[in-house]
Amino acid sequence: MKTPVLIVHGPAVARAPLVLDSPHSGFAMPPDFGSVRTEAELREGEDSFIDELYRPASARGVPLLAALFPRTYLDANRHAGDIDPALLDEPWPQPLVPSEKARIGKALVWRTMDADRPIYERRLTVAELRGRIDNYHRPYHDALRGLLDAAHARFGAVWHINCHSMGPNTSALIEGVDGQPRADIVLGDRDGTTCAPEFTAFVRDVLTGHGYSVKVNDPFKGVELVRAYAAPAAGRHSLQLEVNKRLYMDPATLRKHEGFDVLQRHLMGLVDGILARFGASRARGHT
Repeated sequence: MKTPVLIVHGPAVARAPLVLDSPHSGFAMPPDFGSVRTEAELREGEDSFIDELYRPASARGVPLLAALFPRTYLDANRHAGDIDPALLDEPWPQPLVPSEKARIGKALVWRTMDADRPIYERRLTVAELRGRIDNYHRPYHDALRGLLDAAHARFGAVWHINCHSMGPNTSALIEGVDGQPRADIVLGDRDGTTCAPEFTAFVRDVLTGHGYSVKVNDPFKGVELVRAYAAPAAGRHSLQLEVNKRLYMDPATLRKHEGFDVLQRHLMGLVDGILARFGASRARGHT
């Protein structure tokens, strides 16, 4: 039986010009994973409960796309050509589109967990990686593109939030120093290239108004899912939103705590604010 790949919570076609996606909250382990790490270790790379945090948006007519497969199996927030040659037992036959993530073992298909713990005891074949791209990466991207295109066609513009979580503290691999507290929230618009500045500013202001510390493009600027489908001049606006796990869960136990309901309420207030500020004023007469 094939492992489910994704789910769309809410309407198949957006009833407002806003689309959400959560590419890293899945944990249904595919049968061909073949990792030497335990399931608990593999879930360290997961954006736990992010899909659940945003799920009430579906009742507001906002689709929420969520991956059901784990990020450690395949990272949907990577280019299909971002392949780590050190993971393969033979050369990749197409041109590579490498990112800095391959250097730390976290390209399209991860090679290592943190602390250089290997995920596999062997190298993978080209056929295996192609299968993962065809069966997991492509369906996720096709689904997101379809949701964004439908909203844009209906309303003339679409606002997209790419939903993530981050670890509580800094990492030497990312920030150059370990163990310092990260901000509550990091917004990424790839240095102002993936959405209108007023969209980033609006989201920042709403969240700082709730008392959160918010940084923009520091240290996370956004990766493939905001880059690939953004075209602000054409009314396509994508923003990555990272929430600190300490706000809503215990990363060590993968359990929610009392902060979950508070954060969810604030995020839904943000969704309502976006719909009021951008949806009503920009839609082309649709309801």
